[in-house]
Amino acid sequence: MIVYLDTSVLLARLFAEDRSPPDALWSQTLVASRLLEYEVFNRVHARGAAASHGGDARRLVDRVSLLEMSAHVLGRALLPFAQPVRTLDALHLATLDFVRAQGQSVALATYDQRLASAATALGFALMDC
Repeated sequence: MIVYLDTSVLLARLFAEDRSPPDALWSQTLVASRLLEYEVFNRVHARGAAASHGGDARRLVDRVSLLEMSAHVLGRALLPFAQPVRTLDALHLATLDFVRAQGQSVALATYDQRLASAATALGFALMDC
């Protein structure tokens, strides 16, 4: 099983938030949209934490196989979803859908309840993290 890693989980690990993924998650096969890299570094810079957390952010992002936002993924994000979603969530869901269309068994690791709800409405499993 492949784990699609949402930004919320990586940021929780990076910033040692109250809810953080178990160490075992990081030994899984992790994938995400290239969007993850931009979201992570946007949050690192917004917190003024590049000096203290930039290196750790890079190491965590580098553990994830980043999928480019292909024309197929971008096209899927333009279509309706089972429930209304935000723009970035549409891009993540379209990437999840792409991974599944490639015949891969994929589950979503997220702390974002709106994204989790939209993913389960599309039939995706959620990781317990």
